[in-house]
Amino acid sequence: MPKVELNIPEHLEMQIAQMVEQGEFLNREEAIEDLLSTGMKAYKTSGPMDDNNEPGFEDDGMMGHEDEYVF
Repeated sequence: MPKVELNIPEHLEMQIAQMVEQGEFLNREEAIEDLLSTGMKAYKTSGPMDDNNEPGFEDDGMMGHEDEYVF
């Protein structure tokens, strides 16, 4: 398995350490691997968020109506 070195913010490191302490993961490596894998699956499912390409929605409501929805 390839090895990766990364720097993460202190608050994330603390959250990972806490999950390991609470027994949610066996160790830090397993926690990071599982969390990264879960994040990748979620990203693949939802894809990148691009509000500009969402069909049917205008700035002032659906189909140009401010207070009502048209189906």
